[in-house]
Amino acid sequence: MKDLLRTSDLTELDIRLLLNLAAEFRAEPHRRPGTLRDDTVVLYFTKPSTRTRLSFETAVTRLGAVPVSVGPNELQLGRGETIEDTARVISAFAAALAVRTSSDDDLQRLAAAATIPVINALTDGHHPCQSLADLLTIRDHFGTLAGIKVAYLGAGNNVAHSLLEACAIVGTDISIASPAGHRIDPEIEASARDLAAVRGAKVVVTEDVDEAVRGADVVYTDVWLSMGEDPNETEVRREALRPYQVDAQVMSRASARAVFLHCLPAHRGEEVTAEVIDGPVSLVFTQAANRLWTEMGLLYGLCRGLLASSDEERSALQMSDAR
Repeated sequence: MKDLLRTSDLTELDIRLLLNLAAEFRAEPHRRPGTLRDDTVVLYFTKPSTRTRLSFETAVTRLGAVPVSVGPNELQLGRGETIEDTARVISAFAAALAVRTSSDDDLQRLAAAATIPVINALTDGHHPCQSLADLLTIRDHFGTLAGIKVAYLGAGNNVAHSLLEACAIVGTDISIASPAGHRIDPEIEASARDLAAVRGAKVVVTEDVDEAVRGADVVYTDVWLSMGEDPNETEVRREALRPYQVDAQVMSRASARAVFLHCLPAHRGEEVTAEVIDGPVSLVFTQAANRLWTEMGLLYGLCRGLLASSDEERSALQMSDAR
């Protein structure tokens, strides 16, 4: 496995390895500082970022490399250089490339041409790095991913897609409640159902908030208007999504031990009330902090070739790296 373009690129073993690596890096923040020593990692962002940029730059630095952050106006893409030529040139200079952009097609073209690991740091279709931090947060809090029910309320966007794939892969039940016209991609839903069936997990996609949150251990939401969406649709989307706001009443319909997650940034008074996100059941800032540790694990796993390898290969690589 060279790249991570979407969460379903990972196997269950890959995810468990990455979560264990993340926990190790959190326990020892400067563990394995020589992994990428004297190298660079390029971070190509065409969208603004707080958590993704800061966590990736910190992760790269902790692993001994220098992060090189560039935007579309700092490369020759804007002057007609092809995506493929750009990928080949970056491959000659860097150990890995993380990309935050709109187009999944552009990301796939970059990955196909690059000879180094390419990581999806967010596209319109997927947000795999966020889903890894989500799983780590859930596992830390409950001690397991088995027997957990996640409820996601809101538009079927990139965060919902990756969360759905992540839960399906590890066997965590998930219910997604979205209004008509804002549901998740049906192809992603179908493939997630197949993955979940192998693990004996349940996938529910509904328009009914009560059905989704009933008995949920995790209640998750995201902003109503994501970057790149038509601002002229703002009021239409707000009207459609208003019944999906997470407030104290919604949380009361979940399990007694339910926690609240949000990938941030949050708009209090829209998708979530301040009472919930700033209250005792909210784990959103722990969730945000976990982005660093999961991205350290991801960079280490990809650059060391640990993902999609056999147990014997992984053991040999890790033992070699520990010497």
